[in-house]
Amino acid sequence: MFAEFLAEMIGTMVLIIIGGGVVAGHLLKKSKAEGSGWIAISVAWGLAVTMGVYVSGTVSDGHLNPAVTVSFAAIGEFPWNMVPTYIAGQLIGAILGACVVYLNYLPHWKETKDQGLKLGVFATDPAIPHYPSNVISEAIGTAVLIFGLLAIGANQFTDGLNPFIVGLLITAIGFSLGGTTGYAINPARDLGPRIAHFLLPIHGKGPSNWNYAWVPIIGPLLGGVIGAVFYQFVFLESSLVGVIVGIVAILALVGISTTFSIAKSKQAKAINH
Repeated sequence: MFAEFLAEMIGTMVLIIIGGGVVAGHLLKKSKAEGSGWIAISVAWGLAVTMGVYVSGTVSDGHLNPAVTVSFAAIGEFPWNMVPTYIAGQLIGAILGACVVYLNYLPHWKETKDQGLKLGVFATDPAIPHYPSNVISEAIGTAVLIFGLLAIGANQFTDGLNPFIVGLLITAIGFSLGGTTGYAINPARDLGPRIAHFLLPIHGKGPSNWNYAWVPIIGPLLGGVIGAVFYQFVFLESSLVGVIVGIVAILALVGISTTFSIAKSKQAKAINH
């Protein structure tokens, strides 16, 4: 059990060093990669996952993500008694990885005056703050991730190629679905670095935005289980239950989002009047 814990910790640390590192290079002032953009970020996060899985995959299967661990356990693909061990390793690894990123860009924190940019190196933040929509975005992205992982696992590839294919999936999600919330799609990826941001002596930092911190936890866990259950019933059991679950989940998310949007609109009109 300790071997799996260590593998998940180191693999997730590598994930955050590479992924968080590219975000730091893009956001922090006087970095030679400043302004490198969304394409660079999406590609680098895909490669970050690839390398993290290569590092840990032979020992722990390279989950690196509590949403993956919980979703696999929910459909019987992973033992529940190992879930706390994996999540502990992932969270600690994410914190350590964020600390490495902080050290690598040490003189750049002082040069960067914008507190939001500094937080953005560590944690995700929505393009438009709207909690229901933000949760839905994270849920959809993670559902696609888990569904894709299970589909990839059902196919045979040349030995050692699977982590690269998984990285391509992450990059595709970033390109297509990531623009709304920054696609955490991984509770440890957001919470661990957010904790690091809170604890580290970052020059001129602001608050860690704990009001939003629950979104990249709940959204990925919810979406991951939905994606796993959908895949299990449709492809493993050839049952209509999975299709029904998928349709109901989509309709429920649409209903929730619409309800909150209408409520917000009415509130805004009331304020204007």
